[in-house]
Amino acid sequence: MSSKKTFQRDAAANQLLQYAEKREGEKKSITTNSGNPVGYKDASLTVGYHGPTLLQDVMLLDDLSHFTKERNPERVVHAKGAGAFGYFEVTHDITQYTAAKPFSEIGKRTPIAMRFSTVAGERGYPDTVRDIRGFAIKFYTEDGIWDIVGNNTPVFFIKDAALFSSFIHVMKRNPVTNLRPDYDMFWDMESLRPETTHQTLITFSDRGIPRSYRHMHGYGSHTYGFVNHEGKFSWVKYHFVTNQGIQNIPPKEAEKLAGQDTDYHTRDLYNAIAKGDYPSWDFFIQIMTPEQADKSPYDPFDLTKVWLHADYPLIPVGRIVLNKNPSNYFGEVEQIAMDVAHLIPGIEPSPDRMLQARMFAYRDTHQYRLGPNYNQLPVNSPYSVHNYSRDGYGTVNSQGGAPNYHPNSFEGPVNDERAHELAPSIPLHGEAKRIDSGNDDNFSQPRLLYQRVLKEDERERLVDNLVDWLKRTTPAIQKRTIENLFDPVDKSLGNRLREALFGDEGEFHIEI
Repeated sequence: MSSKKTFQRDAAANQLLQYAEKREGEKKSITTNSGNPVGYKDASLTVGYHGPTLLQDVMLLDDLSHFTKERNPERVVHAKGAGAFGYFEVTHDITQYTAAKPFSEIGKRTPIAMRFSTVAGERGYPDTVRDIRGFAIKFYTEDGIWDIVGNNTPVFFIKDAALFSSFIHVMKRNPVTNLRPDYDMFWDMESLRPETTHQTLITFSDRGIPRSYRHMHGYGSHTYGFVNHEGKFSWVKYHFVTNQGIQNIPPKEAEKLAGQDTDYHTRDLYNAIAKGDYPSWDFFIQIMTPEQADKSPYDPFDLTKVWLHADYPLIPVGRIVLNKNPSNYFGEVEQIAMDVAHLIPGIEPSPDRMLQARMFAYRDTHQYRLGPNYNQLPVNSPYSVHNYSRDGYGTVNSQGGAPNYHPNSFEGPVNDERAHELAPSIPLHGEAKRIDSGNDDNFSQPRLLYQRVLKEDERERLVDNLVDWLKRTTPAIQKRTIENLFDPVDKSLGNRLREALFGDEGEFHIEI
């Protein structure tokens, strides 16, 4: 096979050529999955030319029995995605805020894996649809796995996990027609929950279709806790600012690309890394003291709100760099298991209702998709594990015969003093009852976004994008959406939507 044309195509197209070049002259025999040599792969073992296939064709049975199980159930959300590997490097000292080991000294590097994704579509869905994007990082630290599982937006549509499955349902396929998006489903729920306004404006802005995974910011989105070496506690938010600059795709171009290359973002990430154009992001944090949180005019744990930079400026921490493509997509990207509950000493959860629920849901879905020992898969595995869990489907590490019960007197693992000392004591108070926080000032921050952050040309495109989706639902839902979501943000926004949808008629003719 000639290698002269290798570099006339992009790296993704040349993957097989590059593999062959590296192994030119190597001849390896085909084997079964148990390593047994296969004498002839091109035909089944049959009784004569037209005879039945024999059950003793172990090569065929080995191949087919594996093939029928090649795909895990896809993720319920974030099914379509791409990933890569690299490192996090500390550039600024933040040990005054946290004792977490990845931040222990300037210049320290921690290996990472990252996965980017769309949210609503299935694995085969186009990369360039209007959607928010997942932005997840797995840190391989001395204290085990630490995962930041966020998005390319600092907020989300809802703030309470009691509504999460319903929200995802309206983003998915209609259960009767099996079509998506269903504009009635989407705008019906949106218009009934005004807390969705902030994320809706961002999603229908230019940033709803990023140029690539490299050309978008990332956010931890949730609030977390930091604990320093003296036990002092702070609240924190994570920000990742792209060094490639923000770039977005106009809707018409995105629609064209969706038909030409459904894997546009995946291809872009792979090729950029393959040619040495390593994407990077600067890592920043915002810090809020418990005293500031108590006096905050808005709930600092509300996932539909941001912390204003004027009040809580970005503090530089370091940078993340991606410099290695996966060697196998299924093993290292499809099977990667990010979990917000993967926290290390010096980092704590917050009362954010969505975060609290995700700390259960992610582990549960990984055990369903990948089995109870998903953390033993190489891409998910920490440097070392010492505990009292054993056996189960997919067991690889049985911990060398160590006892599987606690307490014991046979040198089993013991409590970690450092982790115990860094665990904060957080006072809790209040009555146990269901409190709907959906009406907590849903419009002040979206109003700042619309009036002060977006430029006039961006506001025009926002209106166009909203109209493109709103025009596909009923007039009654259009009316309710404008009145409940967009009039309270800025009356001129509501009027622009009315004019675009109804012109001079001004009347809504359908009621439901």
